[in-house]
Amino acid sequence: MLGHGVLLECLAAADVERVVTVGRTAVPLQHPKLEQIVQPDLFELAAIEPRLQPFDACFFCLGVSSFRMGEAEYRRLTYDLTLGVATVLARLNRGMTFVYVSGAQTDSTEHGSSMWARVKGRTENSLQRLSFKAVYLFRPGAIQPVKGVHSKTRMYRVLYALLGPLLGLAKRVRPDSIITSEGIGLAMLEVARHGAAKAVLETADLKALVRRLR
Repeated sequence: MLGHGVLLECLAAADVERVVTVGRTAVPLQHPKLEQIVQPDLFELAAIEPRLQPFDACFFCLGVSSFRMGEAEYRRLTYDLTLGVATVLARLNRGMTFVYVSGAQTDSTEHGSSMWARVKGRTENSLQRLSFKAVYLFRPGAIQPVKGVHSKTRMYRVLYALLGPLLGLAKRVRPDSIITSEGIGLAMLEVARHGAAKAVLETADLKALVRRLR
């Protein structure tokens, strides 16, 4: 869902010259600036390494829900996959800014009681040790999909359909608690262009970046 939203903002940005998506399936979208790499096994990137450079930024939006998932498998699909991709990109693109979509309540200590928060925290910490130009860790809470963006996960689609009106109300009552998929994409572009004052960015920080851009 977030990847789709970010992609739309990248394609619309006048100063973005080229966009490459990497995923297990193709995106149903065509654009002169867009190149798609379909890679069934994202743990094996050797064959596509020549196509992964040179780039100014990576917006890493892959992720899975920890619902009904054991820690070992969640760690494999969250920590191992992310660090595997990031390590390759850091080697190929020393001037790259890497933006990782984490989540609100992520545990930077790596020792809390919440499994998913510990794994996300370990992922964040390890990313910051790689040789990127900069690493930014986005920790959004509630996200409102816009511009036709929707989740691939059926459970999330149902939740968004049921809670859509409430998200609009919550956005008016607590404007810094919810950000749109468009806002996430714009904030990513803003940190790639001009950076940010800190590495960990919560929803309020992301919305401030969008306001700065506008």
